[in-house]
Amino acid sequence: MSKPKKVAILTAGGLAPCLSSAVGGLIERYSEIDPSIEIICYHSGYKGLLMGDSYKVTPEIRAKARVLHNFGGSPIGNSRVKLTNVKDCIKRGLVKEGEDPQKVAADQLVKDGVDVLHTIGGDDTNTAAADLAAFLAKNNYGLTVIGLPKTIDNDVYPIRQSLGAWTAAEQGARYFQNIVAENNANPRMLIIHEVMGRNCGWLTAATALEYRKLLDREEWLPAIGLSRSSFDVHAVFIPEMEIDIAAEAARLRALMDSNDDINIFVSEGAGVEAIVAELQANGQEVPRDAFGHIKLDAVNPGKWFGEQFAKMIGSEKTMIQKSGYFSRAAAANSEDLRLIKSCVDLAVECAMRGEAGVIGHDEDQGGVLRAIEFPRIKGGKPFDIDTPWFTELLADIGQPKGKKCAVSH
Repeated sequence: MSKPKKVAILTAGGLAPCLSSAVGGLIERYSEIDPSIEIICYHSGYKGLLMGDSYKVTPEIRAKARVLHNFGGSPIGNSRVKLTNVKDCIKRGLVKEGEDPQKVAADQLVKDGVDVLHTIGGDDTNTAAADLAAFLAKNNYGLTVIGLPKTIDNDVYPIRQSLGAWTAAEQGARYFQNIVAENNANPRMLIIHEVMGRNCGWLTAATALEYRKLLDREEWLPAIGLSRSSFDVHAVFIPEMEIDIAAEAARLRALMDSNDDINIFVSEGAGVEAIVAELQANGQEVPRDAFGHIKLDAVNPGKWFGEQFAKMIGSEKTMIQKSGYFSRAAAANSEDLRLIKSCVDLAVECAMRGEAGVIGHDEDQGGVLRAIEFPRIKGGKPFDIDTPWFTELLADIGQPKGKKCAVSH
């Protein structure tokens, strides 16, 4: 394949602390290698592609693309659109009755003269990209699709580290650093820190680890009630680990009696099966999104855990706090910026030689950074609870390590 004459970029799915920087990085790298290559960005992800809503990356944008590294969110906009969910696309007015969204998207790319499409998103975005790439190949459209993996859950097979996840953990820790001071606003306070993570507990565990690193840097004054034990993490509940609520309640009640407060970190996907069963037993409908995922804000796991533990540990007041929107909209930190840079550079190299795939460190091939074949990309990778730093964390806080449990994907 000859070098591309025109490339397109889109971001999709939920936000992560890498989208703005990845867009900026792609613009910078193409401008460095060959400024004659045209670049357009589709507004609001696959929605913009279906609607033909794009804007050109001008010389002014190229000259100031570095600015995008300083911001979170996605300047070109996101949406949750699944091209293979025809009914949803019709319902939202993105395609007409009888149209195939994949063909509409493919035809729009041809109409726009695009040779390479860069998709930046999580497993749903890259699954959609895989479907689109397969459709393009099957119908001889001659376009190359290259994905970049963003998800703060860090749960994409077989990618070792997703863009933005390190930053999200760091930001979640900063968020809780302020929230935890509410422990002295009321006697016997129970604070639930709900962290994003539908099927994977990596972010919850990593956020707890980063938060405890912040505690390590503090100086304490127990004589006047300023003790680390009151500010520490007392329990971490994630989807991959069985939770013995009665046993944990007994352990936490003893801690409540001595500390006068309890701080629990819980993944938004922990206990979901039990919560859904309870809601359905009460005749309540459980809403789902276009990809078929349960809408976790409607299920509200943090509230459920708070209700379960409040009476059992004798809490006088329960506070539920969610760090997800705070952490996922942050600008990338230095660790993520390095990862984004290496992935973006390889993405452009692959574009120049027409190599499709999702850029990431391939765990099945010794952690080599490469364009991973689309059919091998899958979401819902569980966090390994036997990871040494996690087992050490649980031991430090005195929480017995639960058994591994199956996670529904």
